[in-house]
Amino acid sequence: MKTVTLLLSIFYFSCSFGQIASSKILDRTIPELEESRLEDSSLKFDSIINLLNRISDREHGGVFSEHGDLRGLVVIEKNKIVLEEGYNSFWRLSINDVRSAGKSITALLLGVAMQDGLVDHLDQDVYSFFSKDAYPSVNEGYKKVKLKHLLNMTSGLDADTDDFNTTGHAGHWIAKDDWKDYILSVSLTGTPGKQWVYADINAVLIGAIIEETSGMSLRDYAKEKLFDPLGIQQFHWYTNVSNQTGGAGNLFLSTLDFAKLGLIVSNQGKCGDTQIIAPDYIKRLSERTFDLTDAFGLETYYGMLWYKSTKVFDGDAIDYIYASGYGGNHLVVVPDKELVIAVSSGAYGERHSHRRSYAIWNKILESFK
Repeated sequence: MKTVTLLLSIFYFSCSFGQIASSKILDRTIPELEESRLEDSSLKFDSIINLLNRISDREHGGVFSEHGDLRGLVVIEKNKIVLEEGYNSFWRLSINDVRSAGKSITALLLGVAMQDGLVDHLDQDVYSFFSKDAYPSVNEGYKKVKLKHLLNMTSGLDADTDDFNTTGHAGHWIAKDDWKDYILSVSLTGTPGKQWVYADINAVLIGAIIEETSGMSLRDYAKEKLFDPLGIQQFHWYTNVSNQTGGAGNLFLSTLDFAKLGLIVSNQGKCGDTQIIAPDYIKRLSERTFDLTDAFGLETYYGMLWYKSTKVFDGDAIDYIYASGYGGNHLVVVPDKELVIAVSSGAYGERHSHRRSYAIWNKILESFK
């Protein structure tokens, strides 16, 4: 489902619920990353405690707690975990399908591939990565489709996640044991770069290019080049019997590991002292290529398989980018403030999914001092 049809409204709430002992909420030992007390962070302590009370109050929590499908919440500031919560039997090692937020991770992996020298630049066309001898079905139209078009959902391909009748719709190829020949045969119906159309095939093609140039599945490439350096050991990424990974989603991660991926963005492509992705590529993630404000009903932009927006609280503007996945799975990064927020949720197909997650991290942004 197209993300613009899911993020429907902003949910506002009051702060009048009972208290939970803060020591129980905040007493955590995090071996993977350094821990910092919420009181020492840039977030307003009382506001965050009130939010956590709202989430945990099953009797009065409303959209926050009545559905039983919220999975976890993690906040990292300046590489220190200031908040980690699990809900509804999910804990630190529980993994959850973040769905289309996986597209944003695929975009990060393309940056890794460029740093590795597998891809030269974003103006390369898709056709150049797949030889006609090896892939006789590759459509000549791919000579016009560049990597930047895939990243911006402007490929012009006959594919639309909201229209099953398009030949590139995932429903026609995702169950195949080998889908590469099929997706390479999809034709163009528009001019690349002109129109934004949300389609899974764009991210899957990026994954296919990484697989073609690395000789590895996207899953294994991600593990070696990105997940292992971040200490992400427990995950699942759907990969078919031909060792082709679905780069458009179906990536299962814990909430903490989901948040760790945001650290690559907030740290300008670095993992520790190692430059995994070039800073210029990370900077491009914040570029506002397409204005989706009319479709969303609130200020939202898109580009590089990430969404972008700005919030203004008491005159202070906060620019952020975020990955969004079906069911209310959101990874929010505020680069200027070195802040990462991860919300994982299993509210697939539920009206409250994105509304609830949006309300949670909106409140966290609002509490920034």
